[in-house]
Amino acid sequence: MPYLGSEDAVRELRRALSNPNVQSDQLRYRNTILKVIRAMSQGVDVSGLFSEMVKACATVDVVQKKLVYVFLCSYATLNPELSLLVINTLRKDCQDPNPMVRSLALRNMTNLRLPSLVEYVEQPLTAGLKDRAACVRRVAVLGWAKLHNLQPNSEIDAAVVNELYTLLRDPDPVVMVNCLRALEEILKEEGGVAINKPITHHLLKRLKESDVWGQCEVLRILQRYRPQSEDELFDILSLLDASLVSPHPPVMAATLSLFLSLCSGLPAVNLAALERVRAPLLAACGSVSREMRFTALCHIQLLLRSLPGLMGAHYKRFFCGYAEPAYIKQRKMQVLVELVNDENVAMLLDELKGYCTDVNADTAQAAISAIGRIGRSYSDRCLEILTGLLGLKQEHITSAVVQTMRDLVWVCPQCSDTVCLALEGCEETLQDSQGRQALLWLLAVYGERISSAPYTLEVFIDGVRSEASLGVKMELLTTTMRLFLCRPAETQDMLGRLLHYCIEEETDMCVRDQALLYYRLLHCGIEETQKVLQGRRSDPSLGVLIGRPAEPISQWACSFNTLKPLRQGSVETESASRGRDCLLPKSSPSVNASLYFYLIMSDLKSVSRTLLLVLLRLGADKLEEKEDHMCLEEHIQCPAIPHCSPQSLQAAMQLLNIQTLAFTPPHTLPWRVYLYTHTQHAHSGDTPHVVEVTLKQQPRDYKALKGFLSILKTVLHTLSSERN
Repeated sequence: MPYLGSEDAVRELRRALSNPNVQSDQLRYRNTILKVIRAMSQGVDVSGLFSEMVKACATVDVVQKKLVYVFLCSYATLNPELSLLVINTLRKDCQDPNPMVRSLALRNMTNLRLPSLVEYVEQPLTAGLKDRAACVRRVAVLGWAKLHNLQPNSEIDAAVVNELYTLLRDPDPVVMVNCLRALEEILKEEGGVAINKPITHHLLKRLKESDVWGQCEVLRILQRYRPQSEDELFDILSLLDASLVSPHPPVMAATLSLFLSLCSGLPAVNLAALERVRAPLLAACGSVSREMRFTALCHIQLLLRSLPGLMGAHYKRFFCGYAEPAYIKQRKMQVLVELVNDENVAMLLDELKGYCTDVNADTAQAAISAIGRIGRSYSDRCLEILTGLLGLKQEHITSAVVQTMRDLVWVCPQCSDTVCLALEGCEETLQDSQGRQALLWLLAVYGERISSAPYTLEVFIDGVRSEASLGVKMELLTTTMRLFLCRPAETQDMLGRLLHYCIEEETDMCVRDQALLYYRLLHCGIEETQKVLQGRRSDPSLGVLIGRPAEPISQWACSFNTLKPLRQGSVETESASRGRDCLLPKSSPSVNASLYFYLIMSDLKSVSRTLLLVLLRLGADKLEEKEDHMCLEEHIQCPAIPHCSPQSLQAAMQLLNIQTLAFTPPHTLPWRVYLYTHTQHAHSGDTPHVVEVTLKQQPRDYKALKGFLSILKTVLHTLSSERN
């Protein structure tokens, strides 16, 4: 937005630029132009001075030329006709004896970005490719890429492409790298620059002449080349050996990425290359740049997936510094967890214990989580530390410890006795919803061992009216039901009060429907209720932390030296539901609404069946009627299920956390059933047409539709495999 008084300022600048006395004084003229540039950078619209600035570019002062060219390139698109006046001056400067002036003119001629000026620019660019000065050739090469970007649909001049290929052997390394970049841009639709054996060996021999980013560009492009023989492969690896231990981390990373690409069929060579880059990676972890340290840590985590002992002797290099930012501390703790073994476990746990009281809550919680992951292999030592942290009575520490204990007993059920003893009295400190949900889950699973479980539960039930978290309410319902099954006398009254409130007073449909589900389940009898609610208490199949088999390098080689390791964390989060959703595809649950599935199935005995599913989202009182409905047809490939009954499909859906609210008798055709679940987001792939599924939805929620299709596909495949 122009500042106040901008018109007066522009008028004053125009008067100064047109003043002959100012034009005759080179210093005053340059200062006036500098004022124009300053006003432009401050948001003042100075496009009206375009004619005066065009006249100002006709000077021998290089500094003044640069200032004027900055202005002209900024406003050329607003004044395309007046920009033609600049071309003559620029073309004249392209023949100046000073190479700096020639390169400056070429650069700004292409920066005007006007299609109408292309015909005037081609001839100077062609001459610039053969200029005796390297700085001019550098600009001319990139200028052709800019022209192609300006007119991407124009025909590619074969003579220009051949000249650019010839300049790959230019004595100046910057010209060589610029040619690669220009050819990549111009030949993008054809797959980029063509890399053959002579070009490959030429680029490798001149690799050290380029700067850091030039070397990275060359190494990136060389990944497309495949050696024709094993001897040629090892010749290339010999040329790359010095770059593998380069003191510049970008060059080292690009070289290792090329190594992994070339030696995909030689795992021994790949492992040797990983050993070679250990020292450069450790050096990068101590870099002054925080960004470099974080990037190095992320890539070290990739390497540890295939070579777990790579950094084992250097674990102290990953201890956190006091002044380091939280994101680097957390990443270092993830690396430390991967390096734990019998020799260093005591020192690592002692170091992580110190981080648990960090002033940054996220760092403290990450340290507690790291101790919990180590507890998969060294449970006694870790539980001793976690139990001691509960005594600090700090809210965020207690919450993280309870969540970690919940995850630990899921993997290591032998820790349950110690965890049950440690939970006494910690409910008074818990304030956040995640910690309270973890405590409720532990009370539900091990409530018969915790003497104070009913009293703790009563505190939650008494405060359910003021509870704001939907997740806590739903977990409270499940916990009360499961505790009622093992301690009915102590929890019967509490369960009645909770169900009455959730059914009669609760406004959230998720909580109300879950309470109705449990209420109707109790009418079916205790045995049926136990079958539904008494699920698994643990999953030891997840295995211990140490001793895991190394992953093949090919699983992560394509993501090395990219942004992918920086975006993804190395810690795989276990399902918070602890067994209820373990069969579901990975998704992002949304608990702000429930989904009801109305399923109409035709004759299940026929090979070609049609399933009509209508997804309805219910409000608090009645069905919300909207016009933005959605219809989707999908075909699911599965073998014929000649003996599949509605009961089998219903039971399979219950295993996937999709509960049945109402259904018609099994022998009726078509069979109708109302199914209830939470919104799940997932994706399903394209498959051949065997079973046709038609879904209608109101209101529109495409991810929910695809999620239910994915679940239904899993159920049908499971049933078909069991029948076969």
